[in-house]
Amino acid sequence: MKIVILEGSPNRNGSTHLLVESFANGAKETGHSVQTVDAAHARILPCTGCIHCGYEGPCVQRDEMEMIRPMILEAEMLVFATPLYYYGMSAQLKTLIDRFCSFNGSIQRKRMRSALLAVAWNSDDWTFESLEAHYHTLVCYLNFRDQGMILGKGCGTPSMTRHSDYPVMAYQLGKGLKE
Repeated sequence: MKIVILEGSPNRNGSTHLLVESFANGAKETGHSVQTVDAAHARILPCTGCIHCGYEGPCVQRDEMEMIRPMILEAEMLVFATPLYYYGMSAQLKTLIDRFCSFNGSIQRKRMRSALLAVAWNSDDWTFESLEAHYHTLVCYLNFRDQGMILGKGCGTPSMTRHSDYPVMAYQLGKGLKE
């Protein structure tokens, strides 16, 4: 299976990246192809809502989404990876997702698999409620088939994350994917 991970952390070596690496290692060991898009450092302009694309492209903006779009459309699974910022995904990942507008129909018809990898400093029971709701909305709207979520509570630093069970859980999620 071809998997594309959309990594939305501005911290290249942070806790989100640890979960991404663990998930990718597990998926690769099972024979899956994995590509990671560094959404946080890509030059992606925000959607202007102009609808020039007619919801199926092309987008009038010329940026790195022109390279990312085919990667997404060739994928069989998308993995959303983000730190929790103010109880939602990072702005960088949200900007990329907003640009799905120009190819919503193509994404919806693919019925791709999806997963969510997220980390947060907080460890309260309600910490991920808003992010989970947003992810489930994306799953429904884009006709994704959810494969699972790893929600790393108390992962405020890479050291905290390394000493938690979450990297192993991310690895197991990747390794457990079936064709």
